[in-house]
Amino acid sequence: MDPAVLRTELWLPRPRAEVFPFFADARNLQAITPRWLSFEVLTQGPLEMRQGLLIDYRLRIRGFPIRWQTRIEVWEPPHRFVDLQLRGPYRLWRHEHCFEEKDGGTLCRDVVEYAAPGGPFRGLIERWFVRPDVDRIFQYRADTLKWLFPAAGIRSPRVAAGRLRGAAPEQGGGLSTCRG
Repeated sequence: MDPAVLRTELWLPRPRAEVFPFFADARNLQAITPRWLSFEVLTQGPLEMRQGLLIDYRLRIRGFPIRWQTRIEVWEPPHRFVDLQLRGPYRLWRHEHCFEEKDGGTLCRDVVEYAAPGGPFRGLIERWFVRPDVDRIFQYRADTLKWLFPAAGIRSPRVAAGRLRGAAPEQGGGLSTCRG
């Protein structure tokens, strides 16, 4: 069975020079993840985004505690980056984030390839549990990003989920699947 693919697009009325640094700080992921996941970045110290960076997380999926580790596979600021699950709840999780200047703002594209666990029941698990959860997570993310990046500029650097941060980009490489 091939992996499932989720593609999303979100236009934010802010320049890429403001939007990309938000995503370049892995700790900001807590601010755009729904509270029901109890998501927490475990990696200590500053997280200087770069190709090869390992990031550890803790979350709860449907009440079950999960440890998750990702590696930044591709780092091409301010255009895109890719994270790949090394350990976690999925058989596969590859998330490409792309940022394109468009119409005076930033078009944010996500392409997520994922495969649910479950052996012969994987298709049912993906359809009834995983896909609805992934859709809800990305809808929450879109709603939160629209709130954080209004036309007048980024909102206060504090949100309920924690402090927002910005980071300076570095270079990386790879092939993109985010285009059109």
